[in-house]
Amino acid sequence: MSAVRFGIGGPVGSGKTALVNALCQRLSGTLDMAVITNDIYTREDADFLVRAGSLPAERIRGVETGACPHSAVRDDISINLNAVEDLEASFGALQVLLIESGGDNLAATFSPELVDYTIYVIDVAGGEKIPRKGGPAQTYSDLLLINKIDLANHVGASLEVMEREAHRLRSGRPVLLSDLRRGVGVDRVTDWLLRRWQEGHRVTEPFTPRHSHPH
Repeated sequence: MSAVRFGIGGPVGSGKTALVNALCQRLSGTLDMAVITNDIYTREDADFLVRAGSLPAERIRGVETGACPHSAVRDDISINLNAVEDLEASFGALQVLLIESGGDNLAATFSPELVDYTIYVIDVAGGEKIPRKGGPAQTYSDLLLINKIDLANHVGASLEVMEREAHRLRSGRPVLLSDLRRGVGVDRVTDWLLRRWQEGHRVTEPFTPRHSHPH
């Protein structure tokens, strides 16, 4: 059985790599895991995870997309699928595979052929208006994480407003708040991921808005 794949997306600086590191630290002792990161011209995120000791270096693959990393996880996903196949050939018992997208805008989504479930990370520093901006990634991801809640007072953002607007946008899909740097909220994200892993591969197509169109 192949690994259950989780796509992790969000704007630059929102906390995607911090989330990947936190999940690896919490789960790698009990689950067989690997990670793929996407950057345009560097392997910066992969190198960060190696330095942090998130996983053994051989379990972390840095993909250099050479173009918009959004396209590499949604449109032409071949470079990521090659990395998936390489990791699964190297570690045949993989149970969870985390695929981090490069930083992109609110339209950044993952192909259902690449991942089973998606987590989208936004951060409070972007302002409480972010959930109101919508976009398919915020609206239809399986989990929306509002990170850096410790910065709310510094940027004049209301966590209550952000959470309310996010729930309104997502029509019942889960929203969690976190401060990944201090470990706040990590347990709840971990519990969510474990439940999805126990459910296994997604057996139906992810929800798609009726009037969506490719970007």
